[in-house]
Amino acid sequence: MSTTTAQFRSLDRLPADLVRPEVSQKTRHMLENVLAGQELSEIDAIHLFRVEGADLDALTATADEIRRRRVGDDASFVITRNINYTNVCYMGCRFCNFAKRKDDPGAEFFDLEEIVRRAQEAWDRGATEVCIQGGLHPNIPGHFYRDMLKAIKRVLPDMHIHAFSPFEIWFGAHKSRLSYRDFIRDLVDNGLGSMPGTAAEILDTEVRKQLTRDKLTTDQWVEIITTAHEAGLPTTSTIMYGHIDGPEHWAAHIALLRDIQKRTGGFTEFVPLGFVHYKTPLFLEHEGVRPGPTRLEHIRMHAVARLMLDGWIDNIQASWVKLGPELARQMLAAGVNDMGGTLMNESISRAAGGQHGQEMLPDDMANMIREMGRRPVRRNTLYRTVATFNEPVAERPRHAAGGLA
Repeated sequence: MSTTTAQFRSLDRLPADLVRPEVSQKTRHMLENVLAGQELSEIDAIHLFRVEGADLDALTATADEIRRRRVGDDASFVITRNINYTNVCYMGCRFCNFAKRKDDPGAEFFDLEEIVRRAQEAWDRGATEVCIQGGLHPNIPGHFYRDMLKAIKRVLPDMHIHAFSPFEIWFGAHKSRLSYRDFIRDLVDNGLGSMPGTAAEILDTEVRKQLTRDKLTTDQWVEIITTAHEAGLPTTSTIMYGHIDGPEHWAAHIALLRDIQKRTGGFTEFVPLGFVHYKTPLFLEHEGVRPGPTRLEHIRMHAVARLMLDGWIDNIQASWVKLGPELARQMLAAGVNDMGGTLMNESISRAAGGQHGQEMLPDDMANMIREMGRRPVRRNTLYRTVATFNEPVAERPRHAAGGLA
């Protein structure tokens, strides 16, 4: 039965997948080398990004085996809340339908009281993390980023704050007239626990020029991420794929992340993010832009990432918001070991026309994992286990809201 039928091989069939006569000698040789501990090259990754049929079955089975060897059979998730504090942004990214002008109907800019209220609500519902990202509002002073951290930590000292993309760091440092290093250090000193590695899109100069007018260059993104790692601030890593890009760009992007990780060790996870096209100017106004990745491209992306990043980034995450719960669940058999966050709110994919909702309850997340024969584990942001999901969770203290002066 082929992967194209939405079913994947189980672990006990792995050797058979690799020796099936239908699997090409080229693909088998590459996968056997990875299983033997050799690093997957960009050239080989480009080949694997195009495989189908029996070769694709062999790829996903190999990714599943590498995942099992590296991180075992637990599959994790985190209880979190997204707080998109403003949708006002003037950067003109063509793949984005989230941004508004400040005088537009529907423009939002949360004050500190509202940000803390949402964080408190998340804590009361069991969240260990808030993920804070927003547009680059022209009226935001540089100190507002610090003020958000201080306001939340004053009320919720044990909440992990995962916040501010490299683009926001670039903007805040510019507004504050500080170096990236000094701006990041100030944020860490005031409660920033980790940083999303978003704003990466595709780390290719020519593709980035077509995606956005004024966004970070590849070199700037790399500089900010490595500066964060050098300051002891862990980050995630991402890719946005399925628009004007292709296998060559994907392989180079993941290889660059791998090179950074070899130098810094600061990435906690890799999260493939498929392009959501429905309402974006990039898709609506430009010819030749694809309507997001195909289903098989999603599968290959997660599986190849597991192989390329083996031994460097252990956690490969499936984004149920981008993929939908059913396809995200299937990624657990293609190298994925993490299902991301419950979210509670999600504005960016929804603004682009995403159709998979804003929240998944912990029970639903756990059931989705169990359906794939894996044990659900609730984790924190830095991948430390909070509880196996079938065990009782200890009661945590409840902090009172207030103190925003």
